[in-house]
Amino acid sequence: MPGQEAEDAAVGPVGAAIANLVVRVVSEYTGRGPTRARSHISGNLVCVVLEDTLTKGERSLVRDGLGEQVLDMRKAFQMTMRGELVTGIEEITGRRVIAFMSDNHMDPDIAMEAFILAPDGD
Repeated sequence: MPGQEAEDAAVGPVGAAIANLVVRVVSEYTGRGPTRARSHISGNLVCVVLEDTLTKGERSLVRDGLGEQVLDMRKAFQMTMRGELVTGIEEITGRRVIAFMSDNHMDPDIAMEAFILAPDGD
């Protein structure tokens, strides 16, 4: 898709470093990283969209109707990872993170990590 190629080029090495950070941290905490991650940076917003994030056990729980429990567990992981993710984003961007938001969706298996940066010069 031509628009996506331009967007990827605009994000460049900073976006790649951010996506790699998030994949590494998620993998360390959950035992399995997502198979696809893409960073999107616009002004003060840094967003990382992750695909295929669930472990085999979590996918089994979702199939058995326990998706809410999986979401609760993922939310706990996200709050535990918060400090490491925020520190990493601040190091990569050179800017302070003033807000962090995170969520998961079961079907399709997509997650998002969003960081709001302090305005430039703050």
